[in-house]
Amino acid sequence: MTALLIGAAPPDPLLLDIAAYVQGAQPPAPAIAAARDCLLDALSCVLLALDDGDCVRRLGPLVPGAGLVDGVPVPGVALRLDPVQAAFNWGMLIRWLDFNDTWLAAEWGHPSDNLGAILAAADYRSRCLEQAGQPPLTLHAVLVALVKAYEIQGVLALDHAFNRHGLDHVLLVRVASAAVATALLGGDRDAIAAAVSQAWLDGAPLRAYRQAPCTGPRKSWAAGDATCRGLHLALLTLAGEPGYGQALSAPQWGFQDVLFGGQPLTLAQPLGSHVVENILFKIAYPVEFHAQTAVEAAMRLHPGLRDRLDRITVIDIETQEAALRIIDKRGPLTNVADRDHCLQYAVAVALLTGHLQASDYQEAAAADPRLDALRARMRVVENPTFSAAYRDPARRAIANAVQVTFGDGSRSAQIAIDYPLGHPRRRAEGLPLLWRKFQQASRRLPPSTAAWLADLFGDPARLQAWPVRDFMTRLTAPA
Repeated sequence: MTALLIGAAPPDPLLLDIAAYVQGAQPPAPAIAAARDCLLDALSCVLLALDDGDCVRRLGPLVPGAGLVDGVPVPGVALRLDPVQAAFNWGMLIRWLDFNDTWLAAEWGHPSDNLGAILAAADYRSRCLEQAGQPPLTLHAVLVALVKAYEIQGVLALDHAFNRHGLDHVLLVRVASAAVATALLGGDRDAIAAAVSQAWLDGAPLRAYRQAPCTGPRKSWAAGDATCRGLHLALLTLAGEPGYGQALSAPQWGFQDVLFGGQPLTLAQPLGSHVVENILFKIAYPVEFHAQTAVEAAMRLHPGLRDRLDRITVIDIETQEAALRIIDKRGPLTNVADRDHCLQYAVAVALLTGHLQASDYQEAAAADPRLDALRARMRVVENPTFSAAYRDPARRAIANAVQVTFGDGSRSAQIAIDYPLGHPRRRAEGLPLLWRKFQQASRRLPPSTAAWLADLFGDPARLQAWPVRDFMTRLTAPA
């Protein structure tokens, strides 16, 4: 099947560039190795999210009882689901705790959000291939799709700040998911371009649900919504739906004029494997990434402060401009989603307890009056040097500094940290923690399954050759 691109003018170059890249050469070995780490981290996030009742109650078919006998398996769901709803479930599980990998540039985002569509499409495609008497897909296909989805989302984020137009970053998840899902399902270059055009035509969700005063749980399932929509558009395209060649550039009606102030959408650099090889892992604290080094700094201060918390008069936090826009929050915090995107709350928990975990955002923990008392003493300001290092492509620092002043005028040391544990510059220190994160999460699995999974990820060649459907079935078997 060849999908047509409707339009009198030549198709937008960005559509063709993405399609050519997805159909192009295989990623290099370092990218595949990085993709294995990303897949392991995403699975850890899925398993940890199964402990959250608010997440679990949203799992399953959209209409109760509408599961399939031979659908795509999803952790925590007894019924198998159609591929699109399965992609929503997987995407939501990966994203729910705000603990999955991250990419920071002019736009922010979480490239592992795309794994919802990738895993569901690969499982479904494998079933179709088996029914036709052909070999099913292996996890190598999943890793290749992961590299390419990360690259599409991440490179588009390098110099396009959708947030400054009030638009949410998950629109890039929809675009990347549509591209790689179409390829996984057997689509050619024209089909990929058509599906990507449809993804841009969907427009973009607003950031309102991520920003005060409206922060709410939609930010935890918006990625699932975006990745399943990408798969939906891929399936529509492969069923014969044409694409639109000027989805971006059409005067007055295209994405660029309607939603992006007339700015052209282009690739900041050629698509390759830069993003997956430089991804940021959340391996220490489940909090918005711009706060990671602030929490680490507060953790270092905790041992010397825990017996003097009532004597603190001022807590000074120096941060980057991006953090000020996203997570500098004063006043009441009304729900979990509000708290895990509040720089002051995360620092307060770390100073008070010496830890930060998902349960610290729940109502029981948030009821501790000492947290709001500490928040009230915080002063958050931009450090221009931190902002410059954040924007520098050669550094991509995410710096914060924390210092405490006591009633007698004495001060703690100022703890300044440029790079969080999950940064590429701290890979040697971080990768063991990535494995520890998986070990903690794998308690949700039967011991035999956890051991099998650990052995599989420890043997790269065996992992890449493993059939997708068997992987999904074993991973999602009830504990």
